[in-house]
Amino acid sequence: METVQLLILALIQGVTEFLPISSAAHLILPSVLLGWQDQGLAFDTCVHLASLLAVLIYFRSDLARLAVAGWRALQGQTSADGRLLGALALASLPIIPAGYYGRFLIETELRTGLVIATTTLGFGLALLLADTLGKKQLGSEGLTPGKALLIGCAQCLALVPGTSRSGITMTAALLAGFTREAAVRISFLLAIPAIAGAALLKLWDMTNVNLASVNPANANLASADQAVTPVTSGGLLLAFVVSGVAAYCCIRLLVGLVSRVGFWPFVLYRLALGGYLFWVFA
Repeated sequence: METVQLLILALIQGVTEFLPISSAAHLILPSVLLGWQDQGLAFDTCVHLASLLAVLIYFRSDLARLAVAGWRALQGQTSADGRLLGALALASLPIIPAGYYGRFLIETELRTGLVIATTTLGFGLALLLADTLGKKQLGSEGLTPGKALLIGCAQCLALVPGTSRSGITMTAALLAGFTREAAVRISFLLAIPAIAGAALLKLWDMTNVNLASVNPANANLASADQAVTPVTSGGLLLAFVVSGVAAYCCIRLLVGLVSRVGFWPFVLYRLALGGYLFWVFA
């Protein structure tokens, strides 16, 4: 992979992973619009791990507090942080079977321009409605098991390219009555197990040579993966650094921007991008 192409894709992943505009869609689009070959599972795994490291660093104090609360919960001591940790764990469960069993259908059938255009527009409008109609009364400590399951089930929709994992979880949290700041925090904390699970699944697929034996849909996926652009170990390291730094900066940007102006900039961007994609692909 040429250095310019690598840097562009790494920046795209880092910038879009935590913004509610869909990193998956933006990583697919260069291959569709510019004729680039697919970057492959190794590159995808590398930049996802960089995003994971970025969110771990940003929320390190929150994670340390939740870890202490979890340990105390095992000893029978309840706390607000312990209940939040349990709710986050519950919200992370639905994506596990959905991601494992649905990834082949998604890779072979849903990674298309029209699907991306539709989800970019549709879920952009959904975010606008949620930001407008949501009561915005609850802090993240108000994440009950029922609300956690709602947000966790909504997160499964992010498997469809163009939806945006952060966008759909923030949308669900806003509809559930959380403030903008709480919706962003819940979405980012949920990103940790989601990104870690996605990276592990990609690593599994990389080592699972006979993909067609697992699922018939993998026959198409396996043949498609043979046409990827190779990336050197040095290129992967560069992509990791660039994507991680960009992801960390975007987390800081989003936390500050949403508290001041809300989600309007991202909604307008999604509407403009979705309209352009419909014009291109239709």
